[in-house]
Amino acid sequence: MGRSKTGQAIGAARKTPEELAKLDALFDEAEDRGDLALWKRVRAVRAYIDGVRVVEIAAQVRVARGSVNFWLRWYETCGADGLRTGKPPGGVPRLTPKQVDELTRIVEAGPVEAGFTSGVWTGPMIGRLILDRFGVRYHNHHVPRLLNQLGFSVQRPRKRLARADADAQATWVRDRLPEIKKKPLPAREL
Repeated sequence: MGRSKTGQAIGAARKTPEELAKLDALFDEAEDRGDLALWKRVRAVRAYIDGVRVVEIAAQVRVARGSVNFWLRWYETCGADGLRTGKPPGGVPRLTPKQVDELTRIVEAGPVEAGFTSGVWTGPMIGRLILDRFGVRYHNHHVPRLLNQLGFSVQRPRKRLARADADAQATWVRDRLPEIKKKPLPAREL
C-alpha cells in the first residue's frame, strides 16, 4: 500500500454505517473488558475516519505513527475484526492427526517396540522414527516441542554406578573430602 492522502487510507466500503456500527460496538467491548490496546486501536481508526490526521492520532494515543498506519491497514483489509489480536496461527502441521495418534502410541510403547536397541527415547531417535515412518523431517531442537504438545515431558535418567558401595561413598565424603577441600564442609549428618 502506497502513501495516501489524509483521510484516504480507508476506502468507502469500510465507512458504511454498518461498518462504523461494528467499529463502535468493538470500542464499547474494549472499554467493558478493560482492553487498553484494543481500545487504542479502535479509537485511532475511528478518529482517522472522523478526519483527524495520523500524526495527531499517534500523539493522542501515544504510539508511533507507524502503528497507526498498521492499524488502518488492518481495518481496511479485515474490518473491525482486523483490529483484534490473538495468537498467530503458526505454520501448517506437518503430521496429520492420524499420524500424531500413531506417533503417540509408538512413543508410549517404547523404543524397543519401535525397533531400537536402547530402552530410552532420545530426541534424535524420535526424529529418525518420524522420518522413517511418516517421511517428515523435524529438526532435533523441535522434537522436544512436538513431544511436549503430545503430552510427553523430557526425562533424564540419573547417572549412578551399578556396583557403587554407598557406605564407602559416605565414608569418603565424611573423611577424605574434608582433607582435600580448601574450605570445610558445613556440619551435617551424612
